[in-house]
Amino acid sequence: MSTTGDAKLDEAVRQWLQYDKNPKTMSMVQDLMKKGAVEELKKCFSSRMEFGTAGLRAAMGPGISCMNDLTIIQTTQGFCQYLEKSFGNLKERGVVIGYDARAHPPSGGSSKRFASLASAVFVSRGVPVHLFSDITPTPFVPFTVSHLGLCAGIMVTASHNPKQDNGYKVYWENGAQIVSPHDKGISKAIEENLEPWPESWNTEEALKSSLLKDPYQDINTQYFKAIQKHCHHREINKSSEVKIVHTSVHGVGHAFVQSAFKAFDLHPPYAVEEQKDPDPEFPTVKYPNPEEGEGVLTLSFALAEKEGATVVLANDPDADRLAMAEKQESGQWRVFTGNELGALLGWWVFHCWKQQNSDAGAVKNLYMLSSTVSSKILRAIALKEGFHFEETLTGFKWMGNRARDLLDQGKTVLFAFEEAIGYMCSPSVLDKDGVSAAAIAGEMISYLATTNTSLSQKLAGIFEEYGYHISKNSYFICHDQDVIRSLFERLRNYSGKKDSYPVECGRFSISAVRDLTTGYDSNQPDNKAILPTSSSSQMITFTFSNGGVATMRTSGTEPKIKYYTELCTAPGNSDVTSLKKELDELVDAIVENFFEPQKNKLQPKPE
Repeated sequence: MSTTGDAKLDEAVRQWLQYDKNPKTMSMVQDLMKKGAVEELKKCFSSRMEFGTAGLRAAMGPGISCMNDLTIIQTTQGFCQYLEKSFGNLKERGVVIGYDARAHPPSGGSSKRFASLASAVFVSRGVPVHLFSDITPTPFVPFTVSHLGLCAGIMVTASHNPKQDNGYKVYWENGAQIVSPHDKGISKAIEENLEPWPESWNTEEALKSSLLKDPYQDINTQYFKAIQKHCHHREINKSSEVKIVHTSVHGVGHAFVQSAFKAFDLHPPYAVEEQKDPDPEFPTVKYPNPEEGEGVLTLSFALAEKEGATVVLANDPDADRLAMAEKQESGQWRVFTGNELGALLGWWVFHCWKQQNSDAGAVKNLYMLSSTVSSKILRAIALKEGFHFEETLTGFKWMGNRARDLLDQGKTVLFAFEEAIGYMCSPSVLDKDGVSAAAIAGEMISYLATTNTSLSQKLAGIFEEYGYHISKNSYFICHDQDVIRSLFERLRNYSGKKDSYPVECGRFSISAVRDLTTGYDSNQPDNKAILPTSSSSQMITFTFSNGGVATMRTSGTEPKIKYYTELCTAPGNSDVTSLKKELDELVDAIVENFFEPQKNKLQPKPE
């Protein structure tokens, strides 16, 4: 074998070629060695993908920093060994494995291939595997873990990432995504099991094994049965004239959303023909992410115009998120933000609950959750209606685990959401679920239509009743970790002294600061934050005297510094124009004084 002149890199490549059996990735690495493409090789081999609480997410391709056959085997061997240590009854209970439709022909990687390799690893250790025989939405995996009482679940998906990426998402026996310290334990076990076990490559034998079962039919039936508990207006749904367009953005959602509408007796939504079938190339969109708004929805709007539909629903490619847009009287389309749809769904789920529960005391047992960077609208509804509202850290893993704790205490968890268009409307899936959310939104739309109320009108009505909550979120791109660190450190030592946070931002005075990187919270008597802290990511929240709240944080999966701002007012203050102006000015002040984009060479979010 030729050398690169870098002993550590040579050793990593040598070990790779010894272990890998995929002819495509092997020849890619051999070609790079022949060419002496050291920089390319370093990209593939300098550091192993980090296994975090969200599992893995990276580009498909050769080497330890990419998603490929060998890294999937190594990851699954580590995960399997960790489960063997954690559960005495793993061989009785087993695991579930699902996958989306992603594929990367150059490296021979695909979600289906990765799922069958993961299955081979578990089967080789005598662990029963419930491997779906076809693509499924991500929420089907946590549903199956809970429904069948399994030890764990794996979903092979990169959600709404660019087409070359893939991911490996892990659920624990409680049906929620893993939280620390499981990620550390799994990481360590991966490092201890890098050499493929004798049967790990043998997918053909594994697929014939009696340990392998296909849960597809059973779960398809049981899931749609479970979500029918949340259908409260079947008669209205049956007779509704409302026309809805749905797009699955080349992902897995189409058939499942059609089935969810059917389960609610809703008329089937019009499907966007060019986007309804799974296609790993995502040919009609730049990014397959409905959060990016209008660009992804162009074809949906065209179909809606043609069919006379007034509402568009969109899932991301693995169908765990939901976006919604409505045609306004002006003829323009309004894409609701994740916070606005959260307000609508939260109101609706509580409205339905209240219609069913006449006992005044029952509301005390009721909980709603949202992440700390999401709108505080649920807090305002909870205060007025008397149920409990709790905030968690960012990410559905925290809401899923907290919901599980509350359910185990006999509480009712009605709803949880995050601003990144993630909604949990049913406790049968302790994660975001765009399939059940689509059907529940469909029923809400049909119900509102009986009184000629549009979604925009209803949203305004919610704000009139509980107080306006206007938010504005965006991000800057920054690839330099040192710049990010110094930007946040400057905010922590603003007057030159340690822990001297800013007391104002432009003309806006700051009334409280919470720093979940260091654990500081000026609102607590001992200045110690209640929410868990993590020194590995940056996150500071400022509360302003005018009712504004702003959080600045780094992203775990992308080179971004994100900001989330919201102006919360008491009921009665409904001068929306001046509230929006106030929020715009607050955001400008934060950008100018705290981000300093010119000085720090930050790229704004591409328009």
